[in-house]
Amino acid sequence: MTENTIVARLIRNLPGRPDVVMGAGDDCAVVRTARTARYDTLLKSDPVIEGVHFEKAAPPRAVGHKALGRVLSDIAAMGGEPLWVVVDLVLRDARDARWATEAYAGLARLARRAGVAIVGGDTSRGPARELHVFAVGRVPRGTAVLRSGARAGDALYVTGRLGGSLAGRHLRFEPRLNEGTWLRKHGWVTAMMDLSDGVGTDLPRLLTASRAGARLEQAALPISAAARGVSSRDGRPAWQHALGDGEDFELLFTVRGARAAAFERAWRRRFRLTCNRIGTVTTRRGAVEFEDQYGNVGPLATRGYEHFV
Repeated sequence: MTENTIVARLIRNLPGRPDVVMGAGDDCAVVRTARTARYDTLLKSDPVIEGVHFEKAAPPRAVGHKALGRVLSDIAAMGGEPLWVVVDLVLRDARDARWATEAYAGLARLARRAGVAIVGGDTSRGPARELHVFAVGRVPRGTAVLRSGARAGDALYVTGRLGGSLAGRHLRFEPRLNEGTWLRKHGWVTAMMDLSDGVGTDLPRLLTASRAGARLEQAALPISAAARGVSSRDGRPAWQHALGDGEDFELLFTVRGARAAAFERAWRRRFRLTCNRIGTVTTRRGAVEFEDQYGNVGPLATRGYEHFV
């Protein structure tokens, strides 16, 4: 069973409440704490586990950075502002105290830059080092950007460059908070999510939520230097790494086709970060087509990271 299958089974009969705007199934849950509230509240949690999300030799400050960065990236994908964080820490024994101190220094450094308060958590003992981060954010009432708004004809974009997590990029990313807020505030995006498992796995999730399809263009993929380096060593094409390595933590989003040119001009005026159009949303519900460098079109075969495969 894939992660998507397991999650679908788990959330099928979850209880809800009238104040839940968006429950399980998007980058964050969205809740409304009062009928007159000016803001909707964003809720998100994510773990980083030794041997799964980082190797034993990884610098602990970088692990702390990643632990917080993952949830901040999800809040960015909703166009939100992060506020408070709670951290659950699992250590193997008391000898891991120095490691934990360094990991928390990495957490705190990113939290200060993002304007986030770390307000508590819990500690426990276990077979591997783990950091479980729960974050609370906010977005102006009714404006959270969901995965479900893409329509045929929309232009498909990604921020930054893709691939190369195998070379350590997954420990050095920057959550796109300013970019996500700007995209939401100015009404450019119709759907958005962050790239945690790679375009090959995450794009179908956005399309499923939007009941749409897409065509990707190989020539348009923004490939990182790290992905090209990994490609030169393992022989796999760099574009496959860009689609499948995962843990890019960039924003994947759609813009109405008629507004694409204006959006690109506005982006270039506002940000130095690259933003590339990589394809178009289509009517072929659930289908992801891939146009290679020679103009041949077929189903996308490259998948991103899968926890249970």
